[in-house]
Amino acid sequence: MSPAIIDPDDLSVHAPQPIPNLYVSEYFQKHGGVTSLLELDRVLPTPLSEESTSNSEDEASVSSLVRDRQFLEGDRSDDFKEDNEKTKLQALAAAIKVMISCLGDDPEREGLVKTPERYAKALLSFTRGYHTTVTEVVNDAIFHEDVSEDMVVGKDIEVFSLCEHHLVPFMGKIHVGYIPNGRVLGLSKIARIVEVFARRLQIQERLTRQVALAIENILKPRGVAVVMESMHLCMVMRGVEKTTSSTTTSCMLGSFKEQADLRGEFLSLVKGK
Repeated sequence: MSPAIIDPDDLSVHAPQPIPNLYVSEYFQKHGGVTSLLELDRVLPTPLSEESTSNSEDEASVSSLVRDRQFLEGDRSDDFKEDNEKTKLQALAAAIKVMISCLGDDPEREGLVKTPERYAKALLSFTRGYHTTVTEVVNDAIFHEDVSEDMVVGKDIEVFSLCEHHLVPFMGKIHVGYIPNGRVLGLSKIARIVEVFARRLQIQERLTRQVALAIENILKPRGVAVVMESMHLCMVMRGVEKTTSSTTTSCMLGSFKEQADLRGEFLSLVKGK
């Protein structure tokens, strides 16, 4: 098994994944296009290697597949990224078109003909956190202040995310507090850090902890506290179908974990008492 790759900037762990055969490129289009997922294996050279590309009848077309691979392996040049984003959008829309057919509807009818592209764009927006880092959103908005005895709390920050188990939304509010240790964070940056992790395929438990660890990592405060309350549509629309249920998660680090009085003060502030 391949070792996990740890990105210290976004504090998330990802296992290396094989390059998916789901990138609609010039090669696909030149050979009749892709109208179903079953056709992907037919048109994509597998495995994609130097030998297969050198012996290809259409090296220019296969080179686009190589560029897709390079993007997934870390190439982030602006021109290449723009080209690849279009390719990803096409591939995602093609997959959604197949999904609509599998559900029993006609993706070519008037009301659905543009839905694959619309939904593809929406999904890329919902998951834009994969392409953003904590360092980028903080953008040096860390200031030296002698307020090491005070508590900073950002409460009622709205959160929208996608459950990674069913790809349906969960939504709610998150409350973030920390005890500075000579440095404070620009207030809007707390919400932006939340967005980095919320705009991914998530579970609430991990999201709560990732936000806490991110603030601990960039500020090195005396303590961090995060509480999140949300409603999961996977429990409302399907399964147990409990429309009034909600889930609360918390992560306490440093002095908040060690001192009950600080925890109590934080919880009373976020509850509005």
